[in-house]
Amino acid sequence: MNITVGHTPDSDDAYMFYGMLSGRVPSPGFNITHTVEDIEALNRKASSPQLDVTAVSVHACAHIPGYTILRSGGSFGLGYGPIITAKKDSGIKCVDDLKGATIAIPGKMTSAFLLLQIMMGRFRHVEMNFAQIPQAVRSGAVDAGLVIHETQLSYASEGIEKIFDLGKWWDETTGGLPVPLGVNVMRTDLGEEAITKFDRYLRDSIRYGLDNNEDAITYAMQYARNKPREMIERFVHMYVNDVTVNMGSPGEESINTMFSMAAEKGLVQDPAFKPDIAPKI
Repeated sequence: MNITVGHTPDSDDAYMFYGMLSGRVPSPGFNITHTVEDIEALNRKASSPQLDVTAVSVHACAHIPGYTILRSGGSFGLGYGPIITAKKDSGIKCVDDLKGATIAIPGKMTSAFLLLQIMMGRFRHVEMNFAQIPQAVRSGAVDAGLVIHETQLSYASEGIEKIFDLGKWWDETTGGLPVPLGVNVMRTDLGEEAITKFDRYLRDSIRYGLDNNEDAITYAMQYARNKPREMIERFVHMYVNDVTVNMGSPGEESINTMFSMAAEKGLVQDPAFKPDIAPKI
């Protein structure tokens, strides 16, 4: 079966797909053509849909009815997640200081943006590529920035400081549910058998990476964006965890909880929306 697969230029995604794309994990009948694009670009492509399997933000699932969420390959924070940053000595020290502020966001369909709206309500924002946000904050082009990916670890070295941790807020608000950030989805019309088979294939690829960590990290370093190996390994293991291998009930509950909270705030078009999730594997 020929399928197209999209993942992001992020080290944790590369790590997950290492076993699959390197051929170390035998394919159960899939001939894969893969593409690498920024998460917001993949979110937009999924609205068409243009790819058979793709990484997307959990938030995007409210806008892509033709896809089913896979149980493997999700990016869930365990007590941590996206952070709000500001320029040092800006006078912004807490969420209350953000009232009326302009905040740079990494995309309107990112889960980080939805989580921040759930937490503080609608706010003035500027959409830009995630990699441009630290400079925009540092230069004063924006008052604050919503930071994802490795900058969650490197922000201090980029001349900005953390104001608020959305992952910690989510953890405290939900009683410890994992933070739902990214998932992999597959076209629903490909059928349950193909979806389950690919889901297991991705799960086995993730397990292979965890069992062969040094090789998988070396593979992931091609997407390191000039960050040191030690930081990349730390970041990878923040977002490739037990819930990534198989989201289980905690992952499923966290996704449904996020959309329920968003519906209460009027942030999703369909207040009864509940995403399709693949059968248990």
